[in-house]
Amino acid sequence: MPDADLLLISVSDNSVVDVAASLADHSASFAVAAHLSGFLPVTALHVLSERGVAVGGIHPLQTLPDPERGAEALAGSFAGVGGDRLAIDTLTHFATSLGMEPFPLDDDQRPAYHAAAAAASNFVIASLAVAGDLFVSAGVDQRVARPLVERAIANMYESDAGAALTGPIARGDIETVIGHLTAAHQVSDDVGTQFRLFAEATAIRAGRSGEVHQWK
Repeated sequence: MPDADLLLISVSDNSVVDVAASLADHSASFAVAAHLSGFLPVTALHVLSERGVAVGGIHPLQTLPDPERGAEALAGSFAGVGGDRLAIDTLTHFATSLGMEPFPLDDDQRPAYHAAAAAASNFVIASLAVAGDLFVSAGVDQRVARPLVERAIANMYESDAGAALTGPIARGDIETVIGHLTAAHQVSDDVGTQFRLFAEATAIRAGRSGEVHQWK
């Protein structure tokens, strides 16, 4: 391996330990090694740490669908950084050089943090996909919802979830909710099931979980 200031291990979580072990014999080639997992602890790289390498983790809090759009999205995003002192210094400089804003992320914070990141991205996509199926079934282009979605998200970050929630579930309009559930199941059983799960989660967040039994 060529000499390097920083080695990044960018593989699936279940491969990080094995890849680190395969690199152990080359540890003299790099001063710092880090994985890009938001979930795994930095101690997953213990085999390299035992060889005297400073180890850390850096997790770009951004979706990277392809190299071009991913590279464009990094600037202005945040990155969780943790590990040995030298690793933190190196990774902080690395993140800053890409236009990212680093923040400290300790091993004991990682499970909840990564669950939050998964919810903030994938749960949003899943709910919008259900909305898209319903728009299509109504013969409406789903792009008409973009201003609504962007304003709803802005409301969340400008205030809080309680103030941002809107619609019949938040208001307690039971008959309207039942109508929505019926419409979703008419699209398909899968859409109906997903819509109900999102509706029940919304009711819990809105403090109306006691009304869910009335939807049956």
